[in-house]
Amino acid sequence: MRIHHSLSLAALLWSGAVAAQGQQAHDAPHPIVTPVMTQALPDYPGKEALVLTVNYPPGGASALHHHDANAFVYVLEGSVVMAVKGGKEVTLTPGQSWSEKPGDVHTVSRNASQTKPAKFVVFMLKDAGKPAVIPGP
Repeated sequence: MRIHHSLSLAALLWSGAVAAQGQQAHDAPHPIVTPVMTQALPDYPGKEALVLTVNYPPGGASALHHHDANAFVYVLEGSVVMAVKGGKEVTLTPGQSWSEKPGDVHTVSRNASQTKPAKFVVFMLKDAGKPAVIPGP
């Protein structure tokens, strides 16, 4: 497993996207994003895998954002509400998963609880060197 310095940048960008905009996340506590690993994919030149954990404090939420990547979410604890533009809100609990395609606008990403934390893992397949999170649509 390799951990790159760019992972810290990914976490900062995610946090920056959260802080930058979004009505749902305006006053909500921000998530804590922890880089786990990034790995070049030699069989897919120019692509890399990125793994992060996201911890939402009670009432936590992320601002409107998107990923120029395939993103896969797996909930570890608590419950989270997710939605992309044009899709329905989905509440996920431990053991459930969800995905986004490149270009999907992540309109809802929040902890479903005001009293308990939530934690999930994000696995992304993305272009090497590109940001993991892009604020806004």
